[in-house]
Amino acid sequence: MAKEIGLGLVYRDMWQSSGKYVPRVDQLVRVAEPIVEMGCFRRVETNGGGFEQINLLYGENPNKSVRDWTQPFNDAGIQTHMLERGLNGLRMYPVPRDVRRLMFKLKKLQGTDISRSFDGLNDTRNLKLSIDYAKEGGMIAQTALCITHSKLHTVDYYIKMAEELMEMGAEEICIKDMAGIGRPASMGKLVAGIKALNKDIPVTYHGHSGPGFSVASSLEAARAGADFIDVGMEPLSFGTGHADLLTVHEVLRDAGFSLPDINMKAYMQARSLTQEFIDDFLGYYINPKNRHMNALLIGPGLPGGMMGSLMSDLENNLKGLNKWKEKNNQAPLSQDDLLIKLFEEVEEIWPKMGYPPLVTPYSQYVKNAALVNVMQMEKGKDRWSLLDDNTWDMLLGKSGRVPGELAPELKKLAKAQERSFFEGDPQDLQPDALEDFRKKMKEQGWDTGQDDEELFEYAMHPQQYEAYKSGKAKSDFETDLAKRKTDSATSTGASAVAKPTALDVEVDGQKFRVSISYSAADGAAEKATASAGSPASNGASHEIIAPLEGKIFMTKSAGEKPLKVGDPVKKGDVVCYIEAMKVTNAVKSDTDGVVQEILVHEGDEVYDDDVLIKLN
Repeated sequence: MAKEIGLGLVYRDMWQSSGKYVPRVDQLVRVAEPIVEMGCFRRVETNGGGFEQINLLYGENPNKSVRDWTQPFNDAGIQTHMLERGLNGLRMYPVPRDVRRLMFKLKKLQGTDISRSFDGLNDTRNLKLSIDYAKEGGMIAQTALCITHSKLHTVDYYIKMAEELMEMGAEEICIKDMAGIGRPASMGKLVAGIKALNKDIPVTYHGHSGPGFSVASSLEAARAGADFIDVGMEPLSFGTGHADLLTVHEVLRDAGFSLPDINMKAYMQARSLTQEFIDDFLGYYINPKNRHMNALLIGPGLPGGMMGSLMSDLENNLKGLNKWKEKNNQAPLSQDDLLIKLFEEVEEIWPKMGYPPLVTPYSQYVKNAALVNVMQMEKGKDRWSLLDDNTWDMLLGKSGRVPGELAPELKKLAKAQERSFFEGDPQDLQPDALEDFRKKMKEQGWDTGQDDEELFEYAMHPQQYEAYKSGKAKSDFETDLAKRKTDSATSTGASAVAKPTALDVEVDGQKFRVSISYSAADGAAEKATASAGSPASNGASHEIIAPLEGKIFMTKSAGEKPLKVGDPVKKGDVVCYIEAMKVTNAVKSDTDGVVQEILVHEGDEVYDDDVLIKLN
């Protein structure tokens, strides 16, 4: 009798791997019905990761989104699952114990069945509470192995990690091949090794398709005993996303596995709706190059989930760098020039940083460090001349143990900056916070919500929640979307969104009219950004300039006071912060002086080399 194998649709991850946003809740509810009617999925990934933060960014209540989106699958008996980042919960930096604990209880109440927990450093200590709290909240505790490829990350390494997680109480194991660089034969050996430890534990293979291995890896994993294979579907499959449903379905059936038939009428409806969402607004945030597979990703091993933001980062930083090159009579770089330099720098510095698995948030940290290094070295500055605090926390052990040894140059730099290495449990660095946020909500007159879900959202995403409550998030999103629509109407560059074309398709006697394309011509795009430009210095003052492109924050925490005109500043003092590429970079003064003029405001977008502050 043919072995049955289950398919999981990673609908949330399809969007995150392609661009910045996910569909609105009304759109998600519309597409849920045809996904159910397709009849081929045993599981659907509905939330987690950046899902809720993204809801907040465009002014939507994430708790309503999760409840309404999971309900149709709950009603149909299809299991739902979420992605969570262990110590980091649903964000990019560590979360207190009490907030983590509430998350699992709440997400189960909102309709999520399975918690897929991973630690970005594969430090199993950071997953113990995820396992305990998931089970306590009534969820299935699935833990993930973050797959990367190095001399340290062998099949035996991952089998040992899986064994540790099962001893901690993990009920399922996911092979999270987030960059799709797990070599197919090795993925098969890994599944077989896990099943040899416990033949009854469910194993899922989750592989992005970027460099092209994932279809073969899915087959090898299935042959070795995997129980579930995650897939994407058109028009967002392959590229930086996941292998396509139809492809994997046929590959597995041909190999002798038993899978349900696909209701093609429902499939075409789901496909058409997904295209409609792209044409509505989501396509304005999808770089066409993210729809391409790219074997160059085998070398740097960067994951599909961050490629959407990566291409945007390249575009923004390239503009700033070329402005500097023009001022200094140097030839400009193309986006491809910068991309190759970035990939080469990732390969150079990744071992030096201790081989952290290239998964959120540490893939961003490595990529950010590489991109900033490239930008700085292009200007004749040293490697590591600008390294953000988030990355330092990873290197110093405050997020967990990196798998390898730090390079001597980084240890030397840490000592020179009087930074201390941390050997304890990273969770101990995060005091409980729920009661503090409950007090803040009471002071604001905000309701903590059903099952304390609004309290959870505020504690998990403080800045984004405040912007959501004030209406600023929605206003900023609508302004940005209007700008992108205007730009795309006249632009022929990479950020332009092509008008959709339509085609009448007949499947089993049923006729459907579907959109089949949304990509635009490749090329460099000009992103219209409000820049805090300033007049040239007349020589009477010293200028502090932006070291990179990003958003200005005058303070980092509530207890910090913003700089004001007349304040004395010493060399090395932090004068403001630039949020760039999902991390916060401190901008320090390179001399003593008194603040003469502040040319930027909270939330301003600046380019590399813009003047921020003048001292006299």
